[in-house]
Amino acid sequence: MTQDRTMQDTDFTHALAAELVALTPADLSASDIAQLELLVLDYCGVAYGGAARPWIAALHGWAERYRGTGPARIIAGDITATSEVAAFVNGAAGHSFELDDTHDPSMSHPGAVVIPSALAVASETGASGAQVLAAIAAGYEAMARIGIAARAERVIAAGYHPTAVLGVFGAAVTAGKLLGFTPEQVAGAWGHCLSLSAGSMQFSQETSGAEVKRLHAGYAARNGLLAAQMIGAGISAPLRSLDGKYGFLTLYGHDPMPWELVRMGARGLSIHDISIKPYACCRLLHSMIDGLRTATDGFAVQNADITGILVRGPQKLAEQHVVTRPRTPMAAQYSLPFTVGAAMAFGPDRFDAFEPQNLEDPGILAWADRVRVETDADLEASYPSHFGTEVEITFADGSTRSERILDSIGTPENPMTAEALRFKAKALVGERLGETAFDRMVDEVYALARADSVEALQRACAR
Repeated sequence: MTQDRTMQDTDFTHALAAELVALTPADLSASDIAQLELLVLDYCGVAYGGAARPWIAALHGWAERYRGTGPARIIAGDITATSEVAAFVNGAAGHSFELDDTHDPSMSHPGAVVIPSALAVASETGASGAQVLAAIAAGYEAMARIGIAARAERVIAAGYHPTAVLGVFGAAVTAGKLLGFTPEQVAGAWGHCLSLSAGSMQFSQETSGAEVKRLHAGYAARNGLLAAQMIGAGISAPLRSLDGKYGFLTLYGHDPMPWELVRMGARGLSIHDISIKPYACCRLLHSMIDGLRTATDGFAVQNADITGILVRGPQKLAEQHVVTRPRTPMAAQYSLPFTVGAAMAFGPDRFDAFEPQNLEDPGILAWADRVRVETDADLEASYPSHFGTEVEITFADGSTRSERILDSIGTPENPMTAEALRFKAKALVGERLGETAFDRMVDEVYALARADSVEALQRACAR
């Protein structure tokens, strides 16, 4: 009874806010800074490449009405605007083509929310690069711990998109740190976040209309900044937004674990628990692609030689990833059968496999029609700590071959190299930045920890 009363009396919201406010640049180790640099570089490459997508081009057109209203720069454009406008557009750009980083245990994409929030607010406050990196680390930490405490795997199964509902809290603490907030002010900003936290998984159930998912990171970034601005304007909000009677964990959580809010991960800061995507599809499908690679000798097997492809994995695969005839790139990137077909017909490194002109490609669909999905109890038990799958190939001669992958390429257990990450960024930027300009962007990322402001990095990411 004493332990239960202690749990009830503990203000976990304030405890987490105080810890994150106390995180300073001096607290970041050399390993922390190196990891943050990789995450910022990955975000910049993904967001710059994402700006070429039609849905982000449409947002650039929308942002024209705010041109010149503030100093925050929109990536791959020439528009400057207020921090919340830039954070919205740049957040959506970072989440625009299923290539942004993932915190697997919270089922969320922190980089696409937190990094554009930090850059946008720093443009207005003049914060140093070191302060920005500490604010980014705090934003990742908030999304990770709140997601784990809420049991994100159940949150998403209930139909809420974790990046959207968690991201607003990450963006708010990121902004709050750069605005000099106290723990009480961060907790207040989170009180506003509780009224701004939203995002449905309905996009995963329809063949069209799924492009709204691209905006979820942008909405979260904008709303987190708005929440911080409301506290700055003197408008109060609840202070127990995470663990209160009607707080986030109660409303969104399923058998929530509030003590997880104040428990650091085994690797230290959550930035070290991030997976970086080599493939342009849902993170849960990446281990399947790695398994296909091995089971088909590098995708060398011909269509006629295979009669069936069975994919085993967590229950979520069958619940949210089996649209067989997607009508938009977003729906295709969430479709397990289509992703199998794209990998087999185009290879896994062809981001253009999910372009609109390929959605009815007969080669992709022929492979997709051979795919079945089953739930695997062991892989379900290890999820979401591991996004594992097993691929079983049935060949025309009746033989089978299976490959089980627990940790795909890009996970902390099987990380991408810095060289591979730079190659990914260059492939996404393409010819839109010349070689010298691309090198300058990379150099500014690696100079951020010593920079007086984010202005040089922002200029390097502009058109």
